[in-house]
Amino acid sequence: MFAEEAFGGGWFWGQATGPAEVALAMCDGGAAGDHGRLQDDLSTLFTSCDQQLLDDTAAEVPLLNAIMTLGGAGISELIAAIPGSEGDTGQHLDRPGGTPDFVGWPRWDVIAHQQAWEGWLEEAYQSGLRVTVVSAVSFDWLCRAIPEENRTRPQCDEMDDVRVQLQKANDFAASHDWVEIALSPEDARRIVGEGKLAMVLSIEASHIFGDADWQTSLDEVYDLGVRTLQIVHQLDNRFGGAAPHNTIFHLAMFGENCQVDSDCGLTTQELTLGFDVDGNCRNVRGLSDEGRALIEEMMARGMLIDIAHMSEQLTSDVYDVAVEHDYYPIYASHAHFREMMRPEKAKEEKTTPSWIVQMVRETGGMIGLRTAHEEVNDYQGSAVANNCHGSSRSFANAYDYGSLGLKVSIGLGSDLNGFIQQTRPRFGPSACSASFEEEAACQARDQRAEGLMLGSEFDEWGLGHLAVLGDLIDDLEQLGSDVAPLRRSADDFVRMWERASGPRSGPIPDLEPMDGTGVVVNPSHFERRAALPTMCDTPYCPGAFVAGSECLFDDQCESGVCAGAGACGEPPGICE
Repeated sequence: MFAEEAFGGGWFWGQATGPAEVALAMCDGGAAGDHGRLQDDLSTLFTSCDQQLLDDTAAEVPLLNAIMTLGGAGISELIAAIPGSEGDTGQHLDRPGGTPDFVGWPRWDVIAHQQAWEGWLEEAYQSGLRVTVVSAVSFDWLCRAIPEENRTRPQCDEMDDVRVQLQKANDFAASHDWVEIALSPEDARRIVGEGKLAMVLSIEASHIFGDADWQTSLDEVYDLGVRTLQIVHQLDNRFGGAAPHNTIFHLAMFGENCQVDSDCGLTTQELTLGFDVDGNCRNVRGLSDEGRALIEEMMARGMLIDIAHMSEQLTSDVYDVAVEHDYYPIYASHAHFREMMRPEKAKEEKTTPSWIVQMVRETGGMIGLRTAHEEVNDYQGSAVANNCHGSSRSFANAYDYGSLGLKVSIGLGSDLNGFIQQTRPRFGPSACSASFEEEAACQARDQRAEGLMLGSEFDEWGLGHLAVLGDLIDDLEQLGSDVAPLRRSADDFVRMWERASGPRSGPIPDLEPMDGTGVVVNPSHFERRAALPTMCDTPYCPGAFVAGSECLFDDQCESGVCAGAGACGEPPGICE
């Protein structure tokens, strides 16, 4: 929430507060280039590096080469494109969205338009939300990539953005009688007991506290209500090492230190940019002396320690400090269970393996499970068929693995307005679209046949904004997941906070053993596509296209008629 102030205030369209007709007004589809756009010359992001090194590295790293050659205009069109969506950045003239019709946004796939408007937060509260962690976020590297004329704060200081967001959160709470900022676990219990929403303030920034004295800075944000934070985000900093994931953050780290590591290949098969990795492609950076001092000061204040973006080494180091302090609780605000992710995603250090989940359990922490858009593996312990990739069915399998198998407390780790896509719909044009086009068509066909719609915008828009968090839980329940743990996750969070603030005596006693079995890795996309029928050398899904869809031949259509199609779809036709 309030992320319109992130990145110098130059990326998002829409506001978190105000009347809908103003806060959620239609945009111009990017025609004016005043949001969701990168500056033309992105070479300025790499001025720390020797030009010869930059040229040599760009020759080996396709994304770096694209950034240097296409520039911001080209990258703006590509940055949000994933299977099933062309995104909402750059030119998006068909997605102006906003009131009154919301054509194009909010949707599951937006990363440049508002998802956390106050009216949607109130709807989520009315549907049962009782505790929410609100992160003040920013990333100076992205800010510097945005045209200066679009930035409200052109200096691109992450902490300046953070202060603005924290003040907005305080102002919002002061002007609404149904929400209050919780400053302690006792506060949170009282707020929830009074039937209100407890807001817990956090910080998520790669250069948290900048170069300033961290103790003075911690005092400042603590006085603004911050009671949890991440000591690292996308990049290594003076407190510790970050978990590498998307290649764009390798480039951001490279832009700071110009390091090329050949010990293991994350950025390409042969090398890793920016991060110092070992032979297993894990960041070797752990907890620094300053980082340890910060963690111990947070513990002294009863603040919650969020491990969401920590390297594995940093997580282990922080866990060791937690053990020294009678198993002080650690938690992950937004995480993927590594064992449930497809191989290409599971290799990312940002995913959370079961051995880290065990650390979280021992300390009395919890996992905020990312309401993600990715395909996942099958979990045999789930009652929900994993047959609509990237949708609530995928989330159900991951959630059931964590809840039933790993037996860890789970909440929703939505990361809305977090520059990342959300849970896809099970119906409509984007249904089940996380894998590949032909399989998505088959899965969408089968979802239509089965029904089980909620009758809300979640059916076809997916997790597009805060108000439909309750719809996601309702959908999980109707599909067959036991959502009781999710419905009590607010209490789990407060109990974790109480453990941080109160006396502790060792690990959580009598933990049930974790059972990580039952995960079935699906065949590769190549194998699954090869199993589909073909016509004119084209794999396809029989009877998948509804009336009005473009088609190549009759068998693709639900009606069995592809009107106007020539031989092998030359020209294409339209399904009757």
